[in-house]
Amino acid sequence: MKSISLLKVFGIGIIGGTLPLAIYFSVTSPNQLLSDQVIDGNRQNSSRFASLNPTGAVDFVPAAESTINSVVHVTTKVVRTTFQRDPFQEFFYGPGAGGREFKQYGAAAGSGVIISSEGYIVTNNHVIAEASEIEVTLNDNSKYTATLVGSDPSTDIAVLKIVGNKPFQPIAIGNSDDVKIGEWVLAVGNPFNLTSTVTAGIVSAKARNINLLSNADKNIVPIESFIQTDAAVNPGNSGGALVNIKGELIGINTAIASETGSYSGYSFAIPINLAQKVMRDIIDYGVVQRGFLGVQISDISQELKEKNNLVNLKGVYISKVIEDGSADKAGLKDGDIILKIGIKEVNSSSELQEEIGKRMPGDKVQLTIRRDGSELIKELILRNINGETGITSKEETTKNAALGATFIELTSQEKIALKITYGVKIKSITTGKLKSIGLTVGTIITKVNNEPIDNVEELISKLNISSSGVLLEIMTESGMKDYRGFGL
Repeated sequence: MKSISLLKVFGIGIIGGTLPLAIYFSVTSPNQLLSDQVIDGNRQNSSRFASLNPTGAVDFVPAAESTINSVVHVTTKVVRTTFQRDPFQEFFYGPGAGGREFKQYGAAAGSGVIISSEGYIVTNNHVIAEASEIEVTLNDNSKYTATLVGSDPSTDIAVLKIVGNKPFQPIAIGNSDDVKIGEWVLAVGNPFNLTSTVTAGIVSAKARNINLLSNADKNIVPIESFIQTDAAVNPGNSGGALVNIKGELIGINTAIASETGSYSGYSFAIPINLAQKVMRDIIDYGVVQRGFLGVQISDISQELKEKNNLVNLKGVYISKVIEDGSADKAGLKDGDIILKIGIKEVNSSSELQEEIGKRMPGDKVQLTIRRDGSELIKELILRNINGETGITSKEETTKNAALGATFIELTSQEKIALKITYGVKIKSITTGKLKSIGLTVGTIITKVNNEPIDNVEELISKLNISSSGVLLEIMTESGMKDYRGFGL
């Protein structure tokens, strides 16, 4: 009997000793994503509910106190280098001869939100665009040099990283899907360089598309589904926090509706559920893993309803299905109406874009559609812009990209038509050096500093390793040759 009892005790001891170890390995799995480990606001903060004071007014003090130390002031220095050609020298000595570099200096400021005790900060892409130096000032006036982890012009989100000797104060992250029109919110940021400013308002609308990002850059695929509020937001608030009365982050303040450049009544914030997907991708992979439906869509207006004899105004109309895209492979057709993504109804293009923007390539998505008056369920697998369903690393993404552009090889037919034997073509272009000197999609780069370019890898290498002025020999798709120069 004693031996049996000892075995029981021994067995309990083993279980007691291995249980914490099992929990440790389950929590710190080697396959656990970095973002799951470092985004710890909800684990470290217990958000506090706003309360009613004896007069019945909402008390914003707890929410303000719990968030103000998580919002930072972001300042940047921008250096733009241009390369001015000398036509006289070039006439005698060839392209690039006698050229000079000129530098222009600028500065910008905005806000950011600490999302990790390890120093990760989310802000707007437009706050740090083209910055050569980024400095972050905390609410206690301590200053840190920040590095850019990554950015996403399509949603105007960027992630920074600062390093210090003490844990930073992360904000508690809420659920923007639960936000209701009419609920109280606070905007926390640094307008006009006035640090730690808190303003209050209500949610005025959801899923707003104001064409902000498409107007800023015609080459990006914008995802706009803003939370609209009447909390006062001014220049410098960009990248700051929109929080609910629990002190939870529900949006990243991004824009104002104004003809003067200052607050005129409404402001707009990126929903945190969309921003969180983007910032997690940046932390985990270096680039955003974005899935596409592969359709051209439009809101259903009264005119569209009458023109196509639609049942009602609900849903989002598919005007065109892109060949070989996710929707095409799932059997969707022109004229179908998307009613739901999963169980969530979508009644505008911005709502649909937000829901798809939260998902990854390879994710299975169930669509409820209406076709010829009947409802159907379609399941599709999202694909990235290259038609693939897997995760793409930052190294793969940048392999064929440099200075804000991606490139493709010329076909043999194109070379014959242009009467050249070398050169590569710009496939896509966003904010960067090449766009700033007037290059566009379809521009062919034939030489870098008078050296012929035979393939994409060669061009990427020369653009990435150059540390001085660059002279490009370019050609339009019609065969017209030109030269463009810039500094690095």
